[in-house]
Amino acid sequence: MKRLKLIWDFFGPDAKRTAEHQMEHLNEFIEREGLKNKLSGVEHFSDNESICYMVVNEDEMISVRDALRPHRGEWYEE
Repeated sequence: MKRLKLIWDFFGPDAKRTAEHQMEHLNEFIEREGLKNKLSGVEHFSDNESICYMVVNEDEMISVRDALRPHRGEWYEE
């Protein structure tokens, strides 16, 4: 099954803290909705740029996208 990485971008001096906080909410959503993938994370690119993400199966993407409104997405490959 194809998987997608849904991404939220954060910029500015609070980007790291905001991304980490958003990831807590994503993990709560994953558990509450019983999503098949439990993969989520945070990446820091600089002091002023971070992302948080979650990986979803293709068949779950539309409902998750509509509920959480990520900034962007890309195909996920391990």
